[in-house]
Amino acid sequence: MKKILTLVLVSALGGIFTLGAYKLFIEDDKPILVATEIANPTFLPTSSIDTVFNAEKAPDFTVAAENTVNAVVHVKNLAQSSGQMTFEDLYFGRRSQSPHIGSGSGVIINTDGYIITNNHVINNAQEISVTMNNNKTYIAELIGTDPKTDIALLKIDSDEDLPFVTFGDSDNAKIGEWVLAVGNPFNLTSTVTAGIISAKARDLSGTSKQSFIQTDAAVNPGNSGGALVNTKGELVGINTAITSQTGSYVGYSFAVPSNIARKVIEDIMEYGNVQNGILGIQGGALNSLVAEKIGVTDTEGVYIDSVVEDSGAEKAGVKKGDIIKEIDNIKISKFSDLTGHLNTKRPSDVVNLSVLRDGETTNIPVTLAKNETFTMPLVGRIKNAKASDLKKHKATYGVKITDLNSKYADYWRRNGIQEGCIITSVNDIKVTSIDDVQNALKNQENSGALRIELINSKGEKERYNFK
Repeated sequence: MKKILTLVLVSALGGIFTLGAYKLFIEDDKPILVATEIANPTFLPTSSIDTVFNAEKAPDFTVAAENTVNAVVHVKNLAQSSGQMTFEDLYFGRRSQSPHIGSGSGVIINTDGYIITNNHVINNAQEISVTMNNNKTYIAELIGTDPKTDIALLKIDSDEDLPFVTFGDSDNAKIGEWVLAVGNPFNLTSTVTAGIISAKARDLSGTSKQSFIQTDAAVNPGNSGGALVNTKGELVGINTAITSQTGSYVGYSFAVPSNIARKVIEDIMEYGNVQNGILGIQGGALNSLVAEKIGVTDTEGVYIDSVVEDSGAEKAGVKKGDIIKEIDNIKISKFSDLTGHLNTKRPSDVVNLSVLRDGETTNIPVTLAKNETFTMPLVGRIKNAKASDLKKHKATYGVKITDLNSKYADYWRRNGIQEGCIITSVNDIKVTSIDDVQNALKNQENSGALRIELINSKGEKERYNFK
């Protein structure tokens, strides 16, 4: 036993001696790492501003949501649509009709029960019902619509004052600003989503006639006509469209700016239709390719290619070749910036243009005119005729052709029809203005036929029928 203990002790001492020799003569020196816990880490922003991130400054949406949810309603559209033609329908000469229900959202804008929604939400409706956030339902009256901006105005009658959303100034909305999208989809009562303004003056049509606010707040089918509000609960837009390959939200939603929506509904309430103030220029937005082609150095702004005869722009001294850089101190980078601001104006309003001419900036006040031009199908651009235009063609009434449709210009010229000729009748309705022409064309929508009476370059009256 004593020998065993002696052997163990000798082995242990030998191991200790060997390990000590390895550590002393063989192993390389290595730094000692000590792990310590930082009690209060500092988070620095990626900008050069010497500030510390403060979580308490995160946006609070509760007040904006509380001020909005009860004023956003569910809008139901009951329409009759034509079903598939059956043998019985063909035999008896009738067409089957089936009920079709569409829905969307709307925003109450005053205690009297006026509601803004989208035109496409209530289009072709035979009956419109509105359901509040408290589940009360009302039958709504359609006051008026504007398909161009996709805005419609409804009215409900209630014995009590209704909650409403106040208008904000969409011109003051900033890219990166927090916003809430409030809708009432599928009659689930009001639903709130949050995001930021991603861009302004977006045109989805490619015609530079639209000017949407783009946001990344989630908007889905059923949210059309709902409210886009800032953190104060002020209305800055009416949610209208999404861009999606699936039909569901993928990060891009668009709203009609509140300044445009407000102007449209005020016009409908006061005049019965929308009053559009016309600047009277034709042109396009600048970029590198366009600038090189026309021989200018600027790549931002709207280049004026022509000025409409007798327009406010012509009377104010705006010239071909001018570049619009600002309107009412609002920067103009693309054409939709310009049209978006003009859509908030009426005839006789004055706008201040800042234009670049021959390298110098010139400020020009322009009085907007009433629209006196219209692009007529098959024919081209027409305008209200002056007395001298009528006298030249020995006509007592009619509208003047200013530009023939490029696709059919050769056909018209072969038949003696050219710029300056007078149209006297559309669809058998006497026309004395472009408003008359537009009203006459509405009757064409159902029949599909178009009948035109005009005076040619020889002073002869001719009739054309198109099907």
